[in-house]
Amino acid sequence: MTAQTAQQELSAVIGLEVHVQLETATKIFCSCSTDAAEGEEPNTRTCPTCLGLPGALPVLNEGAVEAAVKIGKAIDADIPEETRFHRKNYYYPDLPKNFQITQYDAPLCADGTLPFRVDGDERAVTIDRAHLEEDPGSLQHAGGSIDTADYTLVNYNRAGTPLMEIVTAPEFRGAEEVRSFLAKLEEVLEYLGVFDSTRDGSLRIDANLSIVEREEIDDDGSIPQETLEAANRTEVKNISSHKGAQKALAYEETRQKNAIRRGREVEQETRHWDESRGITVSMRSKEEEKDYRYFREADLPPLRVSGWKDEISIPELPDARRDRFQREYDLSAEAASKLTSRKAVADLFEDVADRFDADLAATWVADNLLGELNYRDMAIADVSDRIDEFEHLIALVADEAITTKNAEETVLRRMLDDGLDPDTIVEEEDLGKTDDDAVVEAVRAAIEENPEAVADYEAGDDGAINFLVGQVMGKTGGSADPGTVNEILRDELP
Repeated sequence: MTAQTAQQELSAVIGLEVHVQLETATKIFCSCSTDAAEGEEPNTRTCPTCLGLPGALPVLNEGAVEAAVKIGKAIDADIPEETRFHRKNYYYPDLPKNFQITQYDAPLCADGTLPFRVDGDERAVTIDRAHLEEDPGSLQHAGGSIDTADYTLVNYNRAGTPLMEIVTAPEFRGAEEVRSFLAKLEEVLEYLGVFDSTRDGSLRIDANLSIVEREEIDDDGSIPQETLEAANRTEVKNISSHKGAQKALAYEETRQKNAIRRGREVEQETRHWDESRGITVSMRSKEEEKDYRYFREADLPPLRVSGWKDEISIPELPDARRDRFQREYDLSAEAASKLTSRKAVADLFEDVADRFDADLAATWVADNLLGELNYRDMAIADVSDRIDEFEHLIALVADEAITTKNAEETVLRRMLDDGLDPDTIVEEEDLGKTDDDAVVEAVRAAIEENPEAVADYEAGDDGAINFLVGQVMGKTGGSADPGTVNEILRDELP
């Protein structure tokens, strides 16, 4: 771009390469486990095949193919009758063979789409391709980041882990769109049961970003191919989260726009996202397709999934479940969205709604439980072994054994903070609901002790009764039902 461009309005053009670790018991081409034990030693989960030793031959993992087909169906992609693997040749320390087994001109999935919402608007992004490949190992930079470390160690335990690389068209126009897309993609992958977001490095993003003049973008949002080819782009690597993607791309967009406005050329290069410093740093010049010298993987025959792919079914996905929740349980769009954001949350809601009123189930799962978990930076997965306890707490409320206020403000919070079951907390805090005789006694005492409030009520100030309700609730330790207290007060007051 020229200095003249500095006076033009500029827009970002972003495309993503999302690397998803597939949930399989073993690696993609060998029988080494994919489960990383806590504190495992480096370079111990390896074998001659994933280390690329001479004579070792790859054998394709059927489970990885099945997971890839499920992803293809979920994004409404074309799944060809036959596909094949290639060798992508490049040298990097964590690539033991000096090539990566991947797919080149015959990906397993092509021409898909994924709808998502951003700022309340519905968007859809084209998935150009999604293909299987093996993961390299991992680098551990000692004493700093990639450009400041004292030295770097290589761990091959990840080498050969099955990945699905999902490549979008360059249809994003900002970092916020990218974050929303990634959140939706992770939702879909979780519902499919092919992905575990709690695994370290389970979702990694490479993002290509370039800047064009806004007038070059057509009314429908498309950009001419010659404009894209003329705009130098950077590839930003080492992004590992939705939030990280938003920060990295917002920084890179600003960096490039500032360079253009100052009349400087944007170099086509690969840059590293340094999360600790919140900046991108130059790594190397950007490789082109020809630099990888792709050729067919001779040790793997063509992969044919015709017939078999029709037998692979996929579960109800988040959008369909969200719509069903609104129809079946008469939930608002906001409540249905909260309840389907994670499959475990949606499953819990349906379990609770089978036993109790749907509105009560929605309030307790979407508002009370999720709210308290979010406050503590926890997820449903962190309490998955205690779901029966939470359902018992809801039963106590539904059966009017304790008040909603005490259930929300005392029992639920102590369950999460102290790890106690609801019955123990109710007993320790003496939260069992007060019987009617005790409530009447507390009401009469509150009336006698607060003549000014009584006079205000008699003078027509209906709000005074709220003060008296509070006095009664204090006398009963919060164990009386506020509605019942209100009714008794009105009966007892002159």
